[in-house]
Amino acid sequence: MFLGLDLGTSGVKALLVDDAQRIMAVGHGNLTVERPHPGWSEQNPDSWIEAVQTAIAEVRQAAPQAFAALKSIGVSGQMHGATLLDDRDRPLRPAILWNDGRSAEECRILEDRADFRGIGGNIVMAGFTAPKLEWVRRNEPEIFARTRKVLLPKDYVGLWLTGRHMSEMSDASGTLWLDVSKRDWSELLLEATGLNRSHMPDLVEGSDQADKLRTDLASEWGVGPVVVAGGAGDNAATACGLGITAPGEAFISLGTSGVLFTVTDRFIANTKNAVHSFCHAIPRTWHQMGVILSATDSLNWLSEITGKSPEALTALLDAELSAPSPVTFLPYLSGERTPHNAPEATGSFLGLKREHGLKEMTQAILEGVAFALDDCRLAMENGGAELNTAWVAGGGSQSTTWLRIVATVTGLTLKVPQTGAQGAALGAARLGMAAAGIENPFLSPTMGMVIEPEADLIGAYKSRQACFRKAAPAAKQQTS
Repeated sequence: MFLGLDLGTSGVKALLVDDAQRIMAVGHGNLTVERPHPGWSEQNPDSWIEAVQTAIAEVRQAAPQAFAALKSIGVSGQMHGATLLDDRDRPLRPAILWNDGRSAEECRILEDRADFRGIGGNIVMAGFTAPKLEWVRRNEPEIFARTRKVLLPKDYVGLWLTGRHMSEMSDASGTLWLDVSKRDWSELLLEATGLNRSHMPDLVEGSDQADKLRTDLASEWGVGPVVVAGGAGDNAATACGLGITAPGEAFISLGTSGVLFTVTDRFIANTKNAVHSFCHAIPRTWHQMGVILSATDSLNWLSEITGKSPEALTALLDAELSAPSPVTFLPYLSGERTPHNAPEATGSFLGLKREHGLKEMTQAILEGVAFALDDCRLAMENGGAELNTAWVAGGGSQSTTWLRIVATVTGLTLKVPQTGAQGAALGAARLGMAAAGIENPFLSPTMGMVIEPEADLIGAYKSRQACFRKAAPAAKQQTS
């Protein structure tokens, strides 16, 4: 049996699969985000451990005999979070998360201090880890002085599982401290934020055996020796869950954030278009990503302020697409990454009239996210990527209407898995399988349906998209 743990922003998912990758049990643990100041986003690292324990307890209760045969664990997680530990491995402050925008000034400082774009392969953005540490150094110097280790969220879970400070290439790429081409920490980039190698965890590949489960946890859970894999950042893990490991393969994720992801066989930077260039969780493989910060989070925001569930909102839409919404939505509720690199960008509805209601606003949100994903597609293609088809993942991919809009706006043919089990938790379990010696566990999912762009609506959406892009540059910052 193989366990995949996915540490998300809103919760933890635990997925237990057997040797044939059949699902034996699923568990969940909830998380909340604290926003003590505008633009801030934080979590207590120990809440991650509590949520993991809750999720694992549900799996053990659902399938006790299967769990007792556990062979390996893989962990995936939300990327970029700055988890600062003291000399006893205790958190010194709440973790600063991926969607925290407080460090815009620090980004400008670091850009002038070292070649993050050339070595780290990415623009210095507020979402990444390095500017968060620079913010702590400037604003909480006593905390910075006591910091002995800096871990990413999933790696704090890995520390709890194994007792070892470790990370792997895909997640480490998002710190801005990794030489992405060489797959090693860059001492020059670390020095730019007052750190050195001693502050960093050991590096492994995502499919490597990183360590073994602590003996006390193994005894508590009633399992024998258990291998713990290197794991992956959430998007690389999702790719592994979809079997996307070969150059040119791609997926779109409609999760809290939105992602367009494609695999490459070498490191290719595309900072001019604010595209992320990271290591994949598979050795000798890299990937590029266009990232938007508010995908399903945009719909969740409307749900929160209206008191209607996301499902109730999307149920207001017509069963068949007939025309774009007369309202345009800019989904920059938490700023934006690709292609704008604008942490201070704000969301808005354009064209609202008295006769418009929740139906038009909901459709506008789905379309605004699709327009933003198409901006990612264009940015990646301008950097040389070739994109024609993509698998889909994330909670938003359960909406066929949303997928039809995305296909029509982006021009991509979307491949929908037959079941919703694919994703980061399955990818983490597969990395655990690889670490345990299982050959080639990264299989493509069974196809559920194919969604083509709707030819009779392409023209209307291009016209609406022109309104979207005309408004978007107001939030754009210099990225080249």
